[in-house]
Amino acid sequence: MARDFYEVLGVSRDADSAEIQRAYRRLARQNHPDVNKEAGAEERFKDVAEAYDVLSDPEQRRRYDAFGEDFRRVPPDTDPGAWRRARSSAGAGADARGRWSSGAGPSGGFGADDFGGEVDIEDLLGGIFGGRAPGGRGRGGWGPGPIPGSDHEAEVEVSVEEAYHGTERSFTIEGADGRRTVDVTIPMGVVDGQRIRLRGQGGPGSGSAPAGDLYLVVRIADHPRYRVEGRDLHALLPVAPWEAALGASVPVETPGGTATVKVPAGSSSHRRLRLKGRGLPNRRGTPGNFYAELQVRAPKTLTDEEQRLFEELAKVSNFDARSRR
Repeated sequence: MARDFYEVLGVSRDADSAEIQRAYRRLARQNHPDVNKEAGAEERFKDVAEAYDVLSDPEQRRRYDAFGEDFRRVPPDTDPGAWRRARSSAGAGADARGRWSSGAGPSGGFGADDFGGEVDIEDLLGGIFGGRAPGGRGRGGWGPGPIPGSDHEAEVEVSVEEAYHGTERSFTIEGADGRRTVDVTIPMGVVDGQRIRLRGQGGPGSGSAPAGDLYLVVRIADHPRYRVEGRDLHALLPVAPWEAALGASVPVETPGGTATVKVPAGSSSHRRLRLKGRGLPNRRGTPGNFYAELQVRAPKTLTDEEQRLFEELAKVSNFDARSRR
């Protein structure tokens, strides 16, 4: 059974967008496969990404609140009240002739009295899906009625730079209606595991029923320089020994262009410096950060003057690199 998206993020059903975003960022950091190697962490990360994708989108959240886990399958113009009443009636059970009765009525939605004493299952389901029930007898006669198309899902891989700036993709889709090409705009600031909905690009519906949707699941490819953690980006920043010792302003390459980071005097390798807001952008809220991890590097070869100065420093310095103090 599908888990409740609010439960996945650990927020209440009346949580605002800021609470949802905070919960997503915290859980995405905890469960990202690059950080958490525990069994099941990757699946939890995907669940968190899907829950955030739905609950951070006002329209998708409205439909999810109305229709629950069926929100992607219910046609767009369906009345939530009628849908709930029909499902409640359907849950009461059918007799041998396919008619639905007990458990409905004033206390449970549509009842036998509402339809002149008997209710056919096709009438109930037809009220939800806008026509005859699949393979049954609708109000218009025998035969299969309009059935909404199925939703499809596919993965799309993008680079860190493409995730930062946005990009375009073309897909060739094969279905019952033949081959077709779909052009897709990948918006700036997508994160790994995010789902992009292409309305009406899924399986074709029968009769006058609408086609299903195509959901693209974004996968951010490994990068030689950057490590992605939610919307935050991490990268190594090599510095010279004297820059680490004396402090310096050092350029660092980010997907958004070159930035400058101030290295405090007395820094060592693995110290992290934050560039606020220089991670992946966020169209709905706060962008991620960029973290530069210092990597102190010594020259492989020295000039005579450099050799002399380092030897002089070694004589006068009391610094013990192996001391824990």
